[in-house]
Amino acid sequence: MLFKDLKQNLNKDFTGLPVVRLALLGDSATQFLAKALRGYGYAVGVSLEIFEADFDQLDQQILDGQSELYHSHPHFVVVYLATERLWSRFAAVSPAERAGFADSILGQIKKWWEAIGTHSSASIIQLNFVEVNDAVFGHFAGKTAVSFPYQLRRLNYELMNRARENSRVFIADVAGLASLVGYVNAHDPRLYATSKVAFALDFLPAVAKAILDIVRACQGKLRKCLVLDLDNTVWGGVIGDDGLENIQVGELGIGHAYDALQRWARQLKQRGIILAVCSKNEDANARRPFLEHPDMILRLEDIAVFVANWNNKADNLKQIQATLNIGLDSMVFLDDSAFERNLVRQLLPEVTVPELPEDPALVVPYLCSLNLFETATFSEEDLQRTRQYQEEAQRRDFQNSFASLDEYLASLAMVSSARPFDGFSLPRVAQLVQRSNQFNLRTVRHSEAELGRLAQAADHLTIAFQLHDKFGDHGIIGLIILNLPGDATAFIDTWIMSCRVLKRGVEEFMVNEMARRAHQRGVSRLVGEYLPTTKNALVKNLYPQLGFAANDGRWLLDLDQFKMLKTFVQLE
Repeated sequence: MLFKDLKQNLNKDFTGLPVVRLALLGDSATQFLAKALRGYGYAVGVSLEIFEADFDQLDQQILDGQSELYHSHPHFVVVYLATERLWSRFAAVSPAERAGFADSILGQIKKWWEAIGTHSSASIIQLNFVEVNDAVFGHFAGKTAVSFPYQLRRLNYELMNRARENSRVFIADVAGLASLVGYVNAHDPRLYATSKVAFALDFLPAVAKAILDIVRACQGKLRKCLVLDLDNTVWGGVIGDDGLENIQVGELGIGHAYDALQRWARQLKQRGIILAVCSKNEDANARRPFLEHPDMILRLEDIAVFVANWNNKADNLKQIQATLNIGLDSMVFLDDSAFERNLVRQLLPEVTVPELPEDPALVVPYLCSLNLFETATFSEEDLQRTRQYQEEAQRRDFQNSFASLDEYLASLAMVSSARPFDGFSLPRVAQLVQRSNQFNLRTVRHSEAELGRLAQAADHLTIAFQLHDKFGDHGIIGLIILNLPGDATAFIDTWIMSCRVLKRGVEEFMVNEMARRAHQRGVSRLVGEYLPTTKNALVKNLYPQLGFAANDGRWLLDLDQFKMLKTFVQLE
């Protein structure tokens, strides 16, 4: 995508698109970046309202709590320092001061982050620094702390470390983007000399995409599942025709190219992305390489849902989606066949279907360049996601042996903990807030930092619910945040539950526990609100189904009259 393409989007109708307020602050000219951001926002279905600070006004805007920046009430603040300006500052300090140059810049940036955190609830997107070698020391620059490349690389490294300590900060890796295209394509020296625009115009779409990827991840627009075709995608050849010994993996043929895809997919699985198989094949044949081929990197235990039959792939993808209970827009489908890709695009336009290169050796580099699986959080529980879905399949098989749902639920021996948010639960709670779309009554996206603040606030009550049963541990499956203004009424600010445990009495258990704890705090009325989105129709009638009464557009539960709801979940 070129800059001119994004400019054309600025003339289109943004009406009806969700609005995101973004502040853009830089020490070089940012007007073209602002246009690229708004144009790319339209391409992904977002209307950006951008406050663009005047040229090089970072201190004035960030440190003054009454500045225009804070009056714009941004959801996100983008901070951008140009490498070229940094180079000028480096050249201006004495040789004795250059070894500490990165520390001084880091101190300044940290001061900005702290000020934004004090005066705003916005998340911060910090652009790192495009690397450039000033050739003053040549290749010896990597061995001396007084060289500009040394300080620049140290600065990028330490930015990552500082961001790890601040859950509100996200790093947009423009250094990595520039390494893909080269500095000569990321920077236009003539444009910088005349207009102080540091990024080349046709590099701006990549920068805009990086920023919007982070914005969308923070707002729950995440892809959660990678669905793989098998023949000529996961391995070379056709298992049904070529046989187990002749498919290309490992040392055979171009097997290493397919190894790369398997290795990439397995890393995604280890990060928490669900892996599924959708193949036109006999089921037994399709499973054999995973079970028997010594060079396969992916194994059957890595696959959460395995569908191999002769049905059309759009129907099979819908089956996978129903099994996992995720949105179609959470899925990425890889297939070497142009026919199958186009079929899925036509019948299931919500599914992301990359146009794969014909050469299998180019597939993984291409997929990496797309950044399909951006995330705003990561927790240890992500490592268990495939196991949890496999245990869920066991539960479904087990359910078929019971005559009634109540018998089945009672047999599961479900036990739930219900605890205030703490250091252990906070990362997973933040994931649920940012990723959950269906069982989400108000779809308010609190950041991890904001959730931590609410957990400590005297006027809020937070509860994280963890569930386990005879088949295994579901992990943290839900959360509730109550606002307690002090007038015997509590407002349900946030109520989220994983759809993996839907219709098992967990929602009733959550109401019981919410009511019990609120009553202990002197609350006699719970007030709930349903704010409809395109994805949360599932909970449209949740409040009346659980005994809440309609009350002036909201839902009221009288705790003095409340009777505990039937549930098979026991409190730990």
